[in-house]
Amino acid sequence: MTAILARRTMLAGLAALAMSAPRVPAEAGQARAALPPLSVWRDPYCGCCGAWIAHMRAAGFSVHDRIVAALAPIRQRLGTPSDLLSCHAAEVGGYALEGHVPAAAVVRLLRERPGGVRGLAVPGMPIGSPGMESPGTPPERYDVITFDASGRHAVFMRFVGGDPA
Repeated sequence: MTAILARRTMLAGLAALAMSAPRVPAEAGQARAALPPLSVWRDPYCGCCGAWIAHMRAAGFSVHDRIVAALAPIRQRLGTPSDLLSCHAAEVGGYALEGHVPAAAVVRLLRERPGGVRGLAVPGMPIGSPGMESPGTPPERYDVITFDASGRHAVFMRFVGGDPA
């Protein structure tokens, strides 16, 4: 009975997320047709990963959802630094993504294509980031971090919840 309630709660949360519009800049709507496919690797038991996937689909990305037993080999192939890890890994347009990166940051990355950047990461799982919304809990302020092949990190964008700060 507990498993059924947990599943219903997760499905209700995913449905609510799917009905809410992602916070993506207006110019991103023009580029939706040109968005490259997004591949996501995740654990089969993670509900927040599914909610992040729903956020990315709502923003116009075609998502290939891949359930895997271990993320370490994927992260090694993508070159994701160990100090930036979160709960899922993704790849889009030749860039690595780690964790709950908002669609607005991904669209900006794909539009600007900054030199030397290997990917974006949102370390940990900040409350209020896409897929980590918690009704009644104020969203946290967090950074979306770029990383390069040499291990350098820089702040790419700041967010409060799903909104650029």
